[in-house]
Amino acid sequence: MPDMVPGHARPTILVVEDEVPLLTLLRYNLEKQGFRVEEAADGQEALLRVAEAKPDLVLLDWMLPAMSGLEVCRQLRRRPATRDLPIIMVTARTEDQDAVRALDTGADDHIGKPFVMDALMARIRALLRRSGSIAAKGVLAWRDIAMDQDAHRVSRNGRPLHLGPTEYRLLEFFLQHPGRVFSREQLLDAVWGRDIHVEPRTVDVHIRRLRKAINAEGEEDVIRTVRSAGYALDTEER
Repeated sequence: MPDMVPGHARPTILVVEDEVPLLTLLRYNLEKQGFRVEEAADGQEALLRVAEAKPDLVLLDWMLPAMSGLEVCRQLRRRPATRDLPIIMVTARTEDQDAVRALDTGADDHIGKPFVMDALMARIRALLRRSGSIAAKGVLAWRDIAMDQDAHRVSRNGRPLHLGPTEYRLLEFFLQHPGRVFSREQLLDAVWGRDIHVEPRTVDVHIRRLRKAINAEGEEDVIRTVRSAGYALDTEER
């Protein structure tokens, strides 16, 4: 789900990448997370785009034609207007000394190819939170359930809960809308995304897993099934 909050402008990510398939994949995933995406195919174009409209973060490939990502990073750090611009360096180079070079040049973070998309998105959100471009998530709570979104930890009555990624997103969505009933289709759109094609009954499977994870023996079931309607974070008796 997007990390943005209502009333905040969507952060802009400048992706500097000359591999078209990877650029397309990054645009798709970033836009799915709610970011605006600008593109540059080489270092010179990247510097021009930043000068025209400063983004909130630059995702910068190391190996670029004509001008390397390291040189782009150096030039951005020399300019007062972009001295503090968040930069993540993307590189196929895996040696520790290369990671050190990227950081010494001024990059705030680096990630190697091939990378896990969720890990990259987490790094982007962390940098944007530090720079103030998006709000910190904080804690969601309802009755005896608490979710620390920054630490990615969930507890009930102080007892740690161990959730899979999908169950975590389901509970997060429910905690944001307690008491409201959502159909399977609405949950699929909100948790899986409109572009992911899965059967509505998939929701039932993950609801069962969520119930098993959060409801200990003797505890009240906090996921209410509403026949012919869907599910809610609620109880039968209020």
